[in-house]
Amino acid sequence: MSGARTWALIAALGPTVILGAALFSQYVGGLHPCTMCIWQRWPHGVAIALATLSLLIGPHLTAIWALRAGALALLIGAGIGGFHVGVEQGWWEGPSTCTGGDISQLSPEALISQIMNAPLVRCDEIAWAFLGISMAGWNAILSILMAVITWKAAAVYASSSASQ
Repeated sequence: MSGARTWALIAALGPTVILGAALFSQYVGGLHPCTMCIWQRWPHGVAIALATLSLLIGPHLTAIWALRAGALALLIGAGIGGFHVGVEQGWWEGPSTCTGGDISQLSPEALISQIMNAPLVRCDEIAWAFLGISMAGWNAILSILMAVITWKAAAVYASSSASQ
């Protein structure tokens, strides 16, 4: 595997591990996500898709721009994570809305059951922390790191493409 493809593979695997850890903590660890936790997952999915596209294309202008767009997506994710940390710390208020599915077809009994059984997850409460840093904080840190790595992958692809 070439150096360029190795960097692109790391750019794909990093967000995959981060997103996988979030899903693992939800479905195995029982840590239900709040609204902003869900928002933070989308940029990782975008970055995974774009890095995978770059792997399929190989060192080409489209792949370079896909990796750059993936790095931008990760920076957006870091921004959401940073905003979430601010909400957790009480520096500013978070969203006043919550997420929910379509309820138009539910009977009153089913709606009450859904409401009573839904976990209440607040964005301003830290559900889990490691080394004094919440999941949102770790997401912000790791997203910045992965954005740098993904940008590096794009640079390696660019130099690899130029030498061909």
